[in-house]
Amino acid sequence: MNKSDIKKVVLAYSGGLDTSIIIPWLKENYNNCEVIAVSGNVGQADELEGLEEKALKTGASKLYVLDQTEEYVNDFIIPTVKAGAVYEEYLLGTSHARPCIAKGLVEIAIKENADAICHGCTGKGNDQVRFELAIKHFAPDMPIIAPWREWDIKSREEEIEYAEAHNIPLKINRETNYSKDKNLWHLSHEGLDLEDTGNEPMYEKEGFLEMGVSPISAPDTPQYITLEFEQGVPTKLDGEKMTAKEIILKLNEYGGKNGIGLIDIVENRLVGMKCRGVYETPGGTILYKAHEYLESVCLDKMTLHEKQKLSITFAEVVYNGQWFTPLREALSAFVDKTQETVTGKVKLKLYKGNIIKAGVWSDYSLYSDELATFGESDYDQKDSAGFINLFGLPIKVQAQVNKKNNK
Repeated sequence: MNKSDIKKVVLAYSGGLDTSIIIPWLKENYNNCEVIAVSGNVGQADELEGLEEKALKTGASKLYVLDQTEEYVNDFIIPTVKAGAVYEEYLLGTSHARPCIAKGLVEIAIKENADAICHGCTGKGNDQVRFELAIKHFAPDMPIIAPWREWDIKSREEEIEYAEAHNIPLKINRETNYSKDKNLWHLSHEGLDLEDTGNEPMYEKEGFLEMGVSPISAPDTPQYITLEFEQGVPTKLDGEKMTAKEIILKLNEYGGKNGIGLIDIVENRLVGMKCRGVYETPGGTILYKAHEYLESVCLDKMTLHEKQKLSITFAEVVYNGQWFTPLREALSAFVDKTQETVTGKVKLKLYKGNIIKAGVWSDYSLYSDELATFGESDYDQKDSAGFINLFGLPIKVQAQVNKKNNK
């Protein structure tokens, strides 16, 4: 990439610390190039307020705000939930948002005939991979600028100093300088005191949690909810028909006030290092639990167990930024087949960070109380003797051989 050829750059813009200083940095280091800011709205809500004014004041020629919330939910979140994909307890909130945002980013870059796409991801993180793999899928020849791999800035403290020197307004200060990612699915927290794994997260400190409260502060009375699914997709909440997006937003409210969905993990990043993060995923945690609960009665043993194995692969593929790959598509095809009978209703009790099962119903349920009962049934218990003889035959033969050879 010859810098002199870069006249117009499309920037993935959030208005956070990194992307705020990237606009003037690009103009300083890439021949005063035109910078077009693009913000993919995946449900970050208040973070979009005042974004256009800020982008223009710091040097962008224009700002696109793309409403990707429905696409994000229907094309990325729901397929991942149906797969039951969890990466080391993490419900993949940043992981499946990045390819969605990158898709929109490329669309604008092509529309604007841009010479390059820029992102603010660090060289230590996973997001650089997620953005760039998606960009390579949709625009394989598009140059990519990653300032963290070029500039001399070495820390977030130095980023703040750069912002102050260039009169760039920030919503954070050195004391609240967590690295965060927010969307309608989750909120992540990294950095500051969390970098020491010996420090307990400050869940009770005012302002730390944004999507809910700690279990300690949750109500003393449990809340019951019902969720209904059709072929693995949530369709009703407490009897009211809603879109999947509306259900997630409402579950965020319910889960948040009941202290649900907080995890504190040291995860294995794709780039090889371990990192510590605190995640808030109130609605998503409830949705995963409800879906898993329904599957427990609707899926046969072999299908369920194979799906559980492949869910790990699905999670790794999503975590590693490989959404737009034949493997992810093939895994989703398998998952969709398994979901054909995952239709029914579940009842859950939410209480101080806990999700307690309270009932499950499905016309496709494979559970038979007539078979499982301890009372009288048509099941012939004598059948089990022949089954055990055949099932245990290899063990019996091995023992006989061992005895013959004095082993």
